Amino acid sequence: MIFKNREDAGRQLAEKLTEYKGKADIVVLGLARGGVVLAAEIAKELKLSFDAVIIRKLGTPGNEELAMGAVAEKGEPIYNQGVIRSFGVTKEQMNEEIEKQRQLIKKRKAMYLKGRKPVEIKGKVVILTDDGIATGASIKVAIESLKAQEAKKIVLAVPVAAPDSLAEIKKRVDETICLSSPTFFQAVGEFYREFGQTSDEEVIKLLAAKP
Repeated sequence: MIFKNREDAGRQLAEKLTEYKGKADIVVLGLARGGVVLAAEIAKELKLSFDAVIIRKLGTPGNEELAMGAVAEKGEPIYNQGVIRSFGVTKEQMNEEIEKQRQLIKKRKAMYLKGRKPVEIKGKVVILTDDGIATGASIKVAIESLKAQEAKKIVLAVPVAAPDSLAEIKKRVDETICLSSPTFFQAVGEFYREFGQTSDEEVIKLLAAKP
């Protein structure tokens, strides 16, 4: 299955989520940045509130581009124990990197919110989306964050996902909607005709336009 772009993928997901249309206790959350485009389309089609989830990778000391895990503003981080062991990362180094990335998340969140309040998660049904799942690390962190904020129910809705990652993540949520999970999966972008990088400015514009 090939999607025209993120907007197209969001609209197709919305068609599978009509049972949630117009309900006050439901919010749509998209992983920043690309997932916010899908969240905006789903929210528009289903007349729901939406917002962004910000995830940051934990850079390995001495090799910042190599992820030793990932973290959200709240909830438990996800760790790559193989990388941590290989580089001999200490608990102190890990905690310093977690704090650093959480501060960066707070700054980006403030930039996205532009003074408005974030959507309330506690007691809500959350439709969590992204433009696709490869390893699943970011989605796992987002799920942990939603659980820490006491979401009532988590519905994962993605257009495409690697089969192994999807099987593992299904166990962490209450409901899963995935339009395509092909056996031969290399990268999310190969399932889109248009897959340009989503900018912070586009995310801000989408969030500012919501009702």
